[in-house]
Amino acid sequence: MTRSKYSKDTPRVAVPQIEAFRIAEAILSAKGCPADIAAEVAAHLVDSDLSGVESHGVWRILPYAGYYDSGYLTAGARPELQQNARGAWSVTGHGGIGIPAMSIAIRDVVARAQDSGIAAIAVIEAGHTGRLGAFAEYAAEQGCLAIIIGGGGREAWRLVAPYGGRKALMSTNPYAIGIPGGRRGPVIVDFATSAAAAGWVYGARIAGAKLPEGVLIDRDGNPSTDPEAYFEGGAILTAGGAKGYALSVAAEMIAEAMLGPVTTECNWLMLALDCSLYQESSRLQEIAEGILDEFRNCPPAPGFDRVEIPGEREADARAENAEKPILLPEATWAEIRMLADGLGVKV
Repeated sequence: MTRSKYSKDTPRVAVPQIEAFRIAEAILSAKGCPADIAAEVAAHLVDSDLSGVESHGVWRILPYAGYYDSGYLTAGARPELQQNARGAWSVTGHGGIGIPAMSIAIRDVVARAQDSGIAAIAVIEAGHTGRLGAFAEYAAEQGCLAIIIGGGGREAWRLVAPYGGRKALMSTNPYAIGIPGGRRGPVIVDFATSAAAAGWVYGARIAGAKLPEGVLIDRDGNPSTDPEAYFEGGAILTAGGAKGYALSVAAEMIAEAMLGPVTTECNWLMLALDCSLYQESSRLQEIAEGILDEFRNCPPAPGFDRVEIPGEREADARAENAEKPILLPEATWAEIRMLADGLGVKV
């Protein structure tokens, strides 16, 4: 199952999962990443495609490689768990890719929440963190409510126009929320505060695809579906108009004003709460299923097949795609193969 914001006529090629994993892993290793980090990041990218979140999938190996070439990311960096003098915990990525930093952080904050009821952790000095929903899923599967908020980095990542403006000033400042759900698993909310994640815009350019209406404006503030409009001085719009903008401003305050100036991509705050403080797990699941089943059974509006629950689409996609190849845009896969060939990568 491929759900994409790219135009439907975008040519695609079927790539076996193991081939996609191996080529991503080999490219990262060739750029100097430690073997365990290369494997973790490659697996995360493949899982994002299998989850139907193409914006954070295998195509990301292209900008990641560029970040290492430019020195924006440090290939040999390892994330480190730290505690400051006031007792607050954080993970510093030391300028490396953010996926392993987020993995360490979510495992630590969940373990401490299970021990004491509620816990918080920050993630700083880390590059791109991949699909946030993966970390929220982990927490929810462990019986915790998790809230993940990221933002800042405006100097390097001016992507989104403030509501009512036409100049890109903000990052996409994303959020994720995970909570145990009903019989089909956790409820996972994972969204950028922009009308689309930046990955859709950058990926569409590589794939030669158009984007839906309502995502972009050109440099004069006029609507556009052409990703080139963004690269020629345009901007991504906020999600839901003023509401997405308000959430983005809140993320900016949390991530940069509270956690301190961003040195790599974004700063992050994770909160975890053990749900059993309030409700025994089987009872929570029972109540949740009653709520969610009512929503699922709502008559669909014109143009919709059914009402979906946040997070179930990704879980369904993983189940459906478990044995299938990944459908990548032909132009994107050609770029990845060209990069691999240039590095002498053989898979």
